[in-house]
Amino acid sequence: MTPNRSTGFTPFFLVYGAKAVLPSDLDHGAPRVRAFDQDRATEAQQDVVDLLEEACETAVIRSARYQQTLHRYHERKIRRRTLEVGDLILRRTQSTKDKHKLSSPWEGPYTVAEVIRPGAYRLKDDNGNVLTNTWNIKQLRRFFP
Repeated sequence: MTPNRSTGFTPFFLVYGAKAVLPSDLDHGAPRVRAFDQDRATEAQQDVVDLLEEACETAVIRSARYQQTLHRYHERKIRRRTLEVGDLILRRTQSTKDKHKLSSPWEGPYTVAEVIRPGAYRLKDDNGNVLTNTWNIKQLRRFFP
C-alpha cells in the first residue's frame, strides 16, 4: 500500500495496474467504493491498461535514477584501503575455540609479504614464515605499534 521510494508506485499497482481496495474500504464505504460504476469501470480499465505501460517505463526510469543516486552517495562515502608490502597488519581470528566474549577478535601482528591483486594479500609471521593462505582486505586491519 505504501509507494516504493525508488519507483514512486506501490508494488500492488506495478503488478495489477490498479490501486488496491482494502477490506476496511469495503466495510466503511470509502468514497472510491461508493463511486464505483460497472459501466465506467470497463472504460476506465481500458484506459488504465494503456497507461500501465507508461507507468512501468516511468518506474524503471525512477528506479535507475534512484540506484545511480545511491551509487554516487556510496562512492562519495567509501574510503579505499590498500596495503603495501612490509605493512604491519592484524588479521581476524579464524577460530573462536578457547575464546570468550572479551577476547580480541584480531591476532597478529603480521607483515604483508605479497600483494596478489588489490584486496588480496599473502602474509608473513614474526618468524619470517610466509602463510600459505591468501587473505582478503576485509579480514585485515592495519596495525600501529
